[in-house]
Amino acid sequence: MNPVVMQLTVRGLLGRRRSILLLVLPVVLLGLAWLQRLASHGSPTQSAGLTGNFALGTLLPLMCLLIGTGVIGPEIDDGSIVYLLNKPVPRRSILLAKLLVALATTLVFAVLPVAASAAIAGDRDFTLTAAFGVAALLAGIAYTTIFVALSVLSRNAVIIGLLYALLWEGVLGGYVPGVKDVSVRQWALAPAEHMLGADAAGYGVTSAVTVSVGLTLLAVVTVGAAWLGIGKLKTLRLAAAD
Repeated sequence: MNPVVMQLTVRGLLGRRRSILLLVLPVVLLGLAWLQRLASHGSPTQSAGLTGNFALGTLLPLMCLLIGTGVIGPEIDDGSIVYLLNKPVPRRSILLAKLLVALATTLVFAVLPVAASAAIAGDRDFTLTAAFGVAALLAGIAYTTIFVALSVLSRNAVIIGLLYALLWEGVLGGYVPGVKDVSVRQWALAPAEHMLGADAAGYGVTSAVTVSVGLTLLAVVTVGAAWLGIGKLKTLRLAAAD
């Protein structure tokens, strides 16, 4: 990892207007969780509905899109990435450094608020908090890596990412049987369902795949996205040099 690249990435990510959204969206989620607690008197079932459907199904992928495209997308769009690529730094180190910053930011601004929303809305012995925390962590790693790679692969990463996050993961991935099998959200819910055990069905926490299959697919997609991003970044350097 290159500490200089990481420092520049943090400064660029948190210094732009998107940093406001990084704060606003989690605050909105936690506010909704508190209102849900007041309305349902802390019902774990209602808490699971809010966390599983809205927090994990909608807000998490949007936050990961915001973060993933923010660590490298603007530099590619304005051409400033060329100056970094011309430095004697391996392209792999550049992407991995930016990815590490993105993952750390996702943990703070997306994963922790998702877990906290379950605890605030209503929980029993923090079982939902732990289960959704694990699901959010696994999904957050996959989503963020996908969106970082997408930023390198396409200049329309934000548009493509929005369609993917809102339609595929948010709507189709939650309700269409065939799509559930290839949904990051469903893969990440498999460990959560296993952790909740017999209570999972009552909370509405069900996955279309088994734990082993879900973890395997998450690993394959995450590593594959990182590999594609590194490969494309090497091509961008050659194109810029020409």
